[in-house]
Amino acid sequence: MAFNIRQSEILDLARTEGRVTVEDLARRFGVTLQTIRRDLTDLADAGRLMRVHGGAVPRGGVANLAYAERRGLNAAAKEAIGRACAAAIPDMSSLFINIGTTTEAVARALLGHRNLTVVTNNLNVANILAESDSAEVIVAGGLLRRSDGGLVGDLTKAAIAAFKVDYAIIGTSALDQDGDLLDFDSQEVGVSRAIIAHARKSFLVADRSKLTRAAPVRIGSLSELAGIFTNAPLPPALARRCADWGCAVHLAAPSAIWNDSK
Repeated sequence: MAFNIRQSEILDLARTEGRVTVEDLARRFGVTLQTIRRDLTDLADAGRLMRVHGGAVPRGGVANLAYAERRGLNAAAKEAIGRACAAAIPDMSSLFINIGTTTEAVARALLGHRNLTVVTNNLNVANILAESDSAEVIVAGGLLRRSDGGLVGDLTKAAIAAFKVDYAIIGTSALDQDGDLLDFDSQEVGVSRAIIAHARKSFLVADRSKLTRAAPVRIGSLSELAGIFTNAPLPPALARRCADWGCAVHLAAPSAIWNDSK
């Protein structure tokens, strides 16, 4: 299906910002609310967006975005999150870093650290940290997922189980309102669970768009983690749950506040 220029721009905005609203788009393009609703309906019918109350989000649920596309989404936010998370990791630490474009941003921010031991199932992370002359990098074996350089499967879980590290840095494809971390690949999820189980403290790194996406496989809950590094305040109800669980919320950059009503 061919989209008009406005619809193409709406699709780009949804991919970049994670969510678009009817009112904001109407103001942005100088058209009526009805026109925007028709645009969103067309994009949803074409399978490119998913309608939600008051707007739309990128289509999620059973298929992840291509790796190159994910790497380009919210790049500035990911870099800010990476720096904030790296600042919480002291020199001479051991850590897991799993698959994800945001965890790769953490790896880049760790290049100035000294005497780290990093175990990873992400070949991109290994290549990034290979530039450090003081980081010991251990690559967990397993089945290579060519789409993103990830290593998954039983061999990877077995390799992870041989370690007990200070910190785990994990990413996720989606984060729901209950605080559950969600992903698309059950093999990757199994590795992520093993990583959390074999770390003394686990941190989630996730930009605000993860709260607008859906995925079918549950990794775990924020209640199991020491903290989350993100770029916008969590929805109030989820923030209260995190406070009750003792999961610290670290804001890497200011952004719009979430609204539970939308």
